[in-house]
Amino acid sequence: MAETKREIERKYESDDGGLPDLTGVIGVAAVLDRGVAELDATYYDTADARLLAASLTLRRRTGGSDAGWHLKFPVAPGVRDEIRAPLSDTLPRALAGLIRSHVRDAELAPVVRLRSARDVRHLVDDEGRLLAEVSVDTVRADRLTGDGGSARWTEIEVELADGGDPDFLDKVDKRLRKAGVRPSGSASKLARAIAETEPGRKRRAKARPKARQDGKPAAGANASVTPVTAGANASVTPVTAGDHVLVFLRAQRAAIIGLDPAVRRDLPRSVHRMRVATRRMRSAFRSHAKVLDRTVTDPIGEELKWLAGELGVDRDQEVLTDRLTTALDALPRPLVTGPVRNRLRAWARPHGGGSRRHLVAVLDGERYLALLATLDRLVDEPPLLPAAARAPEKVLAKAVRKDFGQVAALVEETLGQPPGAGRNLALHDARKKVKRTRYCAETAAPALGGPAADLVRLMKSLQDLLGDHQDSVMTREALCDLAARAHAAGESAFTYGVLYAREERRAELVEAALPEAWESIGAAMAV
Repeated sequence: MAETKREIERKYESDDGGLPDLTGVIGVAAVLDRGVAELDATYYDTADARLLAASLTLRRRTGGSDAGWHLKFPVAPGVRDEIRAPLSDTLPRALAGLIRSHVRDAELAPVVRLRSARDVRHLVDDEGRLLAEVSVDTVRADRLTGDGGSARWTEIEVELADGGDPDFLDKVDKRLRKAGVRPSGSASKLARAIAETEPGRKRRAKARPKARQDGKPAAGANASVTPVTAGANASVTPVTAGDHVLVFLRAQRAAIIGLDPAVRRDLPRSVHRMRVATRRMRSAFRSHAKVLDRTVTDPIGEELKWLAGELGVDRDQEVLTDRLTTALDALPRPLVTGPVRNRLRAWARPHGGGSRRHLVAVLDGERYLALLATLDRLVDEPPLLPAAARAPEKVLAKAVRKDFGQVAALVEETLGQPPGAGRNLALHDARKKVKRTRYCAETAAPALGGPAADLVRLMKSLQDLLGDHQDSVMTREALCDLAARAHAAGESAFTYGVLYAREERRAELVEAALPEAWESIGAAMAV
């Protein structure tokens, strides 16, 4: 069974390799010697270093208190989530699924072996509570591929105790720096091992870049260990219209792949963000039909639509449930009659039962893997049309104007309709067009500058307004369903009627605000 641990740590190095006296750190009552642990870890990756490219670390370690398989995901500088699974001869299935979007059908193989003698100290307060664990690691690294060599070094690692205050690490940092200890020039032991065991590497004293004063690696510190990945041209400054569109597409492809593990782990907003990436890419296909051949992109768009639909099985229901729960919490107690909360929970439960397993099965399926491979080919060998080679100021600006013109026509037509189901549907269609215009402007903003950036902001505000209206429409439909179920069970439907009326009023306020909002957008675009 895999478990997750949040690691908040900092790494250091010093010329003498020793640990300064830390009893002077504010809040530390004692430094306890916990002995030396012998650790032996083998790190795995694909032949083209896909995990390293994604800043992921996979290892099998023996020794110490946490022997087993460890998979680490970056969260923020100095913060990682470590997914742990029991020690076994083969990679546990739970971890294999989390890296599948990166590894695909490639083979994982041992890359580096790190053997460390870890001298551990515990920093505790006056009540004996652990504040942080400090270790001095004497490391030997051996590259297990090609003609790689070996390397040795000593480093200091400070890891915050579970639930500890991150500010405490600043206090330790201040004491270490005062003693001449400096932040490590490498982000991790693996990155340093890869760099220092590179075939043909010349051993030079103090060859590593000097660390920045904020404790982060200096620019280029790990440049030698960054592998070439699919879409390597993403780092080239965009010049043509096609370049700019491809930068946008690569970002969405990277988001889909990168969010896969988060979706599997059910992290907050991960499903929503992956759905947005699929929509952005599909939108780009339609907006930039003069740049990309739609005979190629249309089938890909259909597959992205399929994936978005699978991702939405839970998402839409979760949004409705959250909105209803929030609205119910805001009602005065006398207006809540009958078992409304129980009814709401029972209504939401069937939609979330097996859908989670279904979604993971989709991500494990061949159709999804085939889509990822297709996205790789799309950005590596894009189906560019002649307009892709032209100046972005003309091609992208024309695409933005076209999308905005469609939005303008639809919004103005919709505002002239009487309230009701027809208008609700038209407003929903307008919202889709607004999002498409926003995404088109996002693609063009690096080339067009301020005007496109302003349009992104304006479309975002209009999208939020229309989104609130659509959520109200969907919520009212859900309330009608809940009221019918409650009535059939002999329960009071009063509270559902109150909530319905509030949602109806909320939609009316949005509709009343739309003409003024659209007028301000038109005025801004006319400048």
